[in-house]
Amino acid sequence: MEARLNSIPNRPSRQMFSLYFLMLFDPVRRHSPTVERLRPRFLTTGRCRDVERDNLGIVNLHYRNPKFVSATDLTRREDIAPLPPSSGQALDNPDVLAQLLAAKRSPRTRHAYAGDLKDFFVFAFGCEEPTPGITQEFLSLDRFAALSLVLRYKAHLRDERGLAEATRNRRLSAIKSLVRLANQLGQCDFNLSEVSGDKVVRYRDTTGVSKEVYRDLLAVPDRSTLKGKRDYAILRLLWDNALRRGEIEGADIKDIDTEGRTLAIFGKGRGQQKETVSLSRPTLDAILDWLRERRELDIRQPLFIALDRCSRGHRLTGSAIHKLVAKIAAAAGVNKKMSPHRVRHSGITAALDATGGDVRRVQKLSRHVDLNTLMIYDDNRKNVQGEISDLLAGLV
Repeated sequence: MEARLNSIPNRPSRQMFSLYFLMLFDPVRRHSPTVERLRPRFLTTGRCRDVERDNLGIVNLHYRNPKFVSATDLTRREDIAPLPPSSGQALDNPDVLAQLLAAKRSPRTRHAYAGDLKDFFVFAFGCEEPTPGITQEFLSLDRFAALSLVLRYKAHLRDERGLAEATRNRRLSAIKSLVRLANQLGQCDFNLSEVSGDKVVRYRDTTGVSKEVYRDLLAVPDRSTLKGKRDYAILRLLWDNALRRGEIEGADIKDIDTEGRTLAIFGKGRGQQKETVSLSRPTLDAILDWLRERRELDIRQPLFIALDRCSRGHRLTGSAIHKLVAKIAAAAGVNKKMSPHRVRHSGITAALDATGGDVRRVQKLSRHVDLNTLMIYDDNRKNVQGEISDLLAGLV
């Protein structure tokens, strides 16, 4: 064993550090053209696949689920037999679908992509789950066969299932992303650029409800109860800060700064980078009232939790927030279909009314990246088309 170690020229300290570092952080490096391959009988409990030293003298490990050992133990594990050398098949045929999902930062995005791609492969191959083999079978099709299959799936979504344009476009986008990544990895020779989505009109109705109607919603929760305090705090956040339900769902107690009167949230499209929003005094008071009644000492716990018997103590999900808003709106006698995003629309529209249409200032509240989106809100708020129609009617 010591003879094998000594056969690595002149870099024992760097070698030992590299081995220990790689054991901790599990990198998988591609083979260098000038690799000196070693297959030692140490490091792991039979899980080591191979060890190689590249032309820089850095030792790299390729293994499956090893038991970690310290650097001082590396020279003592002589009783462990190695596995046969890897054939390299995993590198030649990567699981493109798994790589695509792993590259998505948001759990919601990963979940949506996985569901959309599963729906496509169920249609195309009649499988229950898209395995790497089935994925590779699709990617191995020639360009025209793949294009024909995707176009038939598009027609199936439109004609047989009657899905909305936005849903169809999202599923087609997931397929095109998979093919684009496979093309970059050399796993297919087409890119589906010929497949186009359907035109979607964004933000057709952004009016929401008036501030008077929302006052009726705020009066519904019984603030003498634990559930009422929670629901009132959520309604406050939805209106005062125009938060999305996913942003409320992902917040923890530690994200509240009572002195600075702020809340750190995972904003849309920002991955794991939190952004800070300022809280109004009524909103902060409502949250603190809820937390005092809840009596949770661990600040790492979710800011809002479920209170029903089956899931009590678990993080309140976005779906639960959606149902909560709809139920409160029905209790308040609101005929319009209400949702957390409808409340967001209402708050943004009310902010535009209060500021005289100052889209720059309201953008700080809505956090829209594209200012043109707020212009749609402003146009819908003023009903410019209706004003012009009345003007024309008065001319004849």
